[in-house]
Amino acid sequence: MDFFSQLANYSFPMAVAAFLLVRIEGKLDELNKSLTELTRVIAGKDLS
Repeated sequence: MDFFSQLANYSFPMAVAAFLLVRIEGKLDELNKSLTELTRVIAGKDLS
């Protein structure tokens, strides 16, 4: 019984963490693209 209890206590948080990491990965890629584009726009303008 103790094995199944420990399995239930640790597998659920690990599954939630994995799910969130997979979901956030796409958003981080989009954020990276946006920051790269912003850097190009700022570098292309004369700031004086």
